[in-house]
Amino acid sequence: MSATAAAAKAETRPGTIAERFVQARLEARAVDGYPGQIPQTMDQAYAVQEAAIALYPDEIVGWKVGGVPPVLQPQLGVHRVSGPIFSRNVWPVATDGPTPLPAFEGGFAAVESEFIARIGVDADPAKTDWTIEEAAAQVDAVFIGVELAGSPLSEINDLGSAVVASDFGNNGGLIVGPEVADWRARLDSLSVETVVNGESLGIGGSPSLAGGAMESVRFLLEHCARRGRPLKKGILISTGAVTGVHRVYDGDEALCAFDGVGDIHCTVVRAEAKH
Repeated sequence: MSATAAAAKAETRPGTIAERFVQARLEARAVDGYPGQIPQTMDQAYAVQEAAIALYPDEIVGWKVGGVPPVLQPQLGVHRVSGPIFSRNVWPVATDGPTPLPAFEGGFAAVESEFIARIGVDADPAKTDWTIEEAAAQVDAVFIGVELAGSPLSEINDLGSAVVASDFGNNGGLIVGPEVADWRARLDSLSVETVVNGESLGIGGSPSLAGGAMESVRFLLEHCARRGRPLKKGILISTGAVTGVHRVYDGDEALCAFDGVGDIHCTVVRAEAKH
């Protein structure tokens, strides 16, 4: 094999792509274009994600779930996409001012108002098919929260859901806010508004997600079981952007208001390298 052919082959290896993404994340820097051959299927995308999980020096404590645009669903065969959330990237709501959201300079960052479900009991690792009622029964609490959608790749969302999946589902972190009391009765009626720099950018709620927030839990239970990663007690699930994906930049201020539950104030700051 020629040197050129070997280099081209390396560009397609999940481990090569994963290493470039992980290094960029740890060094808090952007990547200039997709760092390898763009995955065309979800299997290829999750192969990169699995390789990156193995390289990332932290523990998975949750998963983000996002929607796949309807136009891509027939091609990719899925309606949701997921990515890991790591321990160091879960933050409580700050009590002395806005909660900082660390964004990669030159990369992608967005604020997403979300409901956060917590798994209350270990899922049966052999169970790979779930109803939405069974999925909801696995949840012991729901919180309000904000996902920082974040990637070193500025154009990640423009390149499609397979690319999103390959880089940790485009997750940069998660703010976990107050618990939603009596969530089983109230969840679908709670209104949420996202305001960035004083401008209202979206109003929605659990019904804004196709199938609702619990459909994200159902999807993830099946998805993770089929990957050999059954959900354990205490795992957090960021169920999806109920008011949309709102791109933000260093210095932007956001307010995510969950009617009758609470508000989360946050501000975008420049991410620093992790050691």
